[in-house]
Amino acid sequence: MNLLDKKITDKSFVQNLIPQKAPFIMVDKLLFFSENKVVSGLTISKENIFSSDNIFAAPGLIEHMAQTVALHTGYRYFLMNKPAPTGYIGAIKKVEIIELPLVSQELTTSVIILHDIMGVTLVQIETTCSGKIIATSEMKTVLAHT
Repeated sequence: MNLLDKKITDKSFVQNLIPQKAPFIMVDKLLFFSENKVVSGLTISKENIFSSDNIFAAPGLIEHMAQTVALHTGYRYFLMNKPAPTGYIGAIKKVEIIELPLVSQELTTSVIILHDIMGVTLVQIETTCSGKIIATSEMKTVLAHT
């Protein structure tokens, strides 16, 4: 069940939920949030550091996926009125980049949390663009202890 009353499209608000700062921000919308799922969005700009020759590069897609996981953590801590801890990618496996999107296209990324134990989270990720799946991954992230 989506715990959002409405989609969050305020870029400043969304950016404050993740530890990354400009020019390394790869999410600009929070579209869905629940205990075990988050959906983010990103409209690719030509100014994005992973955009070149009108194409958004594979490392940008992977970072977008990872930041979607961070967005889930950030919003969860926001709801608890606490600062979110910094997280790190612990492992990436099963990455499949099917197609690279173009500048001005919008990415929608769904993250399903498979396991979350003591700050270690295993997730399954799917990124779509124009209604097509363009990338999938499985990642493990780890929260830094503060």
